[in-house]
Amino acid sequence: MATSPVNRDVPADEDARLSVAKPHLDSQGGIPDSFVSSAIKTVETEIQGLDALKRYLEVPSFRLALDEAINAMARTEGRVVVTGMGKSGHIGRKIAATLRSTGTPALFLHPGEASHGDLGIITERDVVFAITWSGETTELKDIFEYCKRFGITLIAATAWPESTAARAADIRLILPLVREACPNDLAPTTSTTLQLVLGDVLAVALIEARGFTPTDFRVFHPGGKLGAQLLLVDQIMGTGAAIPIVGRNATLSNATIEMSRKRYGATAVVDGANRLVGVFTDGDLRRCIAVHDLQDEIARHMSPNPVTVTTGTLCTEALRIMNQNAVSVIFVEDAGKLVGVLHMHDIVRTGIV
Repeated sequence: MATSPVNRDVPADEDARLSVAKPHLDSQGGIPDSFVSSAIKTVETEIQGLDALKRYLEVPSFRLALDEAINAMARTEGRVVVTGMGKSGHIGRKIAATLRSTGTPALFLHPGEASHGDLGIITERDVVFAITWSGETTELKDIFEYCKRFGITLIAATAWPESTAARAADIRLILPLVREACPNDLAPTTSTTLQLVLGDVLAVALIEARGFTPTDFRVFHPGGKLGAQLLLVDQIMGTGAAIPIVGRNATLSNATIEMSRKRYGATAVVDGANRLVGVFTDGDLRRCIAVHDLQDEIARHMSPNPVTVTTGTLCTEALRIMNQNAVSVIFVEDAGKLVGVLHMHDIVRTGIV
């Protein structure tokens, strides 16, 4: 009797391996408590690793090496070339990306590609930062020899002080030996967490060393919500003819016409030196139009001491001030002079909220 062919997505000899990899669920199809306990144990193990790293920061030799590494990266006229293999390589890519985004020129060099022509990426002005937990990653050998040959500063982060990487390095960041969160103490887990945090330590120190500001950060992060949160009022405010503005001797009629011509629902009132002395809003107009003469001076009806911000203020801060003072329009000053106007809708449209 003929049998129907079986449509298999995987070879037959894969069945046993895949069955082992299937998750074990309880009778309701949920995750057993034992797995939750495993998750807690994993977090606790990695926290213990970070505690060990924190204690190392109190060890004079480690602090000295860390200081040397930060200074070498800060002083370099070239780039920080980060390298590593396997999981350390993945961490290295992230560290290089963090350095780049915070003002330190950096790139990641794959050790395998380095041995096949990409060593030429490294220049004599660069600093090389090698990440290898064991310190015996054979793929890094050519990079070590290249650094030695051309006198390029080599910083190595490893857990083994007598390893090949440690001996080859000019600056040695010897990490604490910690237990992996993996139940077999094999898969890189706690160790890669330490490497990642060490990268953040270096990046943050370099931010401080370079005096890297939110404005600088904006240059490297123009897109997305993060970029929007770093916008300055200068970049979206109305300027020049877009600003609704009248002199303090203008009439209520003049102010109403000016406010109606512009889109902000308010007009600034300035003195002869273009200093902001008050603001007149459509709310003020509704409150006074029925009982006052349109030829009254605006100074009688404006709100003195208006809420303002200065140029260079983050839009997020301007929005906070608007909400705090229950206003939808805010004027921008520079050296005491009126230079711009901003509506809450302008900020919202940037994607900040």
